[in-house]
Amino acid sequence: MNLLSRHLLASVLLTCGLAVGLFEFILIAGNAIQDLLDHVLAGQFPLGTVLRLVGLLVPYVITYALPLGTLCGVLLVLGRLSADNEITAMRAVGRSVGQISRPILLFGALGAVFTLFVNFVAMPHARVQYHREYAEALRSNPLSFLVPRTFISDFPGYVLYVGDKHGSEMRDFWLWQLDSQQRVVSLVRAEAGKFDYDEATDTLLLTLTHATAERRDSKNPEEFGNAPLTFNFEQTSERLSLDRLLSRRGGFRQKLQWMTYPELQAQLAKFSQPVPPADRKEQARDRMKVQITIQEKITQAVAVFSFAALAIPLGIRISRRETSANLGLAVLLAGGYYFLTVMIGWLDRHPEYRPDLLQWLPNVLFLGLALWLFRRIDRN
Repeated sequence: MNLLSRHLLASVLLTCGLAVGLFEFILIAGNAIQDLLDHVLAGQFPLGTVLRLVGLLVPYVITYALPLGTLCGVLLVLGRLSADNEITAMRAVGRSVGQISRPILLFGALGAVFTLFVNFVAMPHARVQYHREYAEALRSNPLSFLVPRTFISDFPGYVLYVGDKHGSEMRDFWLWQLDSQQRVVSLVRAEAGKFDYDEATDTLLLTLTHATAERRDSKNPEEFGNAPLTFNFEQTSERLSLDRLLSRRGGFRQKLQWMTYPELQAQLAKFSQPVPPADRKEQARDRMKVQITIQEKITQAVAVFSFAALAIPLGIRISRRETSANLGLAVLLAGGYYFLTVMIGWLDRHPEYRPDLLQWLPNVLFLGLALWLFRRIDRN
């Protein structure tokens, strides 16, 4: 690799690295705010736990940040070089567009290989570990969910309110039980009470004193013409399943996207076993979802190369120094790519259309457009 190619590669590496870092920060911040902010503000997670969880988000979001950062970085570098007539000078001394593009295409190919490793190895392990640590952090301090003077809807099927809390002691406690349509079917109010964590059953045990309970008609709980049944208790207890909470907030049912390549192959083998004729249609759909996931992981990696290839002729033709214009173009192109990917994903219930192979369509379109632009530049 000659001096000019090394200079160009170094410029692309630096700019793409900064762009990837920017998009990585934005995506991590969005995920962290969604998953962790409430716990941080409530003082439920220590700083060390938060930092580990944020670190485990890096492989998850880099799959999206790397293609977008590559597209943006190459546009910025070549747009500036073209605007300063440096591309024209390179071609004047005998450098063809292909020779100028070679180090950038090499960078795109290496980025694609790296993304394959992330998608099939690093990201699945990090995502599983993220949910395990998240669940453990919740389980280690179960009483932290109960924030005074706050309506708490973390427990599926219940809404809680605690007027005041000191350690495990509470005052002015309210518990609403909801049906599947989120209608109140029963209400418990207590002047005071106490929380205990039952580790054997993974439940919160609420011991309530001076409690009043109301039960409404389960078939029509919003019919207020009939007075609800009312009960008074000197002392009563309620159990709230922490396992249900963790399965919704911290636990997980491992998604196909979080599986490694061997695990996905095992799923394919599972859905290839003989089944009764009545179950074959559903089995074909399940098998297609696995095939889509595999192809999606591969095409996401190839997108790094596709974005780099398309950004080369676009950067040369646009010839803009403005960072904002190149960023806007990069986001617009990436948005179109991922929108088309999402549309293809909607066909997962129709294996006859082969949505697994259609996952390659966005890359084919981008590479085809890149090739057409390269030919136009050569003719000029």
